[in-house]
Amino acid sequence: MKNINIQMKGFIKIVVIAMVFVAVSCQDKAAPNYQYMPDMHESVGYETYGEAAFPNGIQAQLPAEGTIPRGFVPFDIENSTAGYNLAKETLTNPLDSTEVDFERGKVLYDIYCGVCHGDKGDGQGILVKREKILGIPSFDDVGRAITHGSTYHTVYYGKNAMGSYANQLNEEERWQVTSYVMKLKQDLEK
Repeated sequence: MKNINIQMKGFIKIVVIAMVFVAVSCQDKAAPNYQYMPDMHESVGYETYGEAAFPNGIQAQLPAEGTIPRGFVPFDIENSTAGYNLAKETLTNPLDSTEVDFERGKVLYDIYCGVCHGDKGDGQGILVKREKILGIPSFDDVGRAITHGSTYHTVYYGKNAMGSYANQLNEEERWQVTSYVMKLKQDLEK
């Protein structure tokens, strides 16, 4: 009986040591465990339209000639003084009175225009007051006599030191800003 107890104690010690050894060997954080499908987590990078990804020679397709992206409306008046004058005389706002949203126009104006042109359109924005940019005209400047068309042309292409906002504002947003600028012009002329 004594022999069985000694053998049992030895067996228990071996089992405990084996369990500790297995538990410690699985805790190696320096080396990750085996991954079943490593490519699912870390994908193989291919050169776009390269030979490895497309051995049949697939190439990027150019759009059909004359097509335009969805939602894009081409602006056919050129970026020149003649184009500016043409827009000033002929271009009208396509938004009717129910579509014009002065609150939205104000938000867009404050983001893109107000820092230079000022909250009232008087050319006294924060950058002008800090003398970072000089010579910003007021919207009621008689010599400029801005119209919807000239304002839209300027927002689309930029003018003098002002850059274009065609990439920041879509067509409808440009017309909202134009409507708000004309409202500021009317307020200044009172």
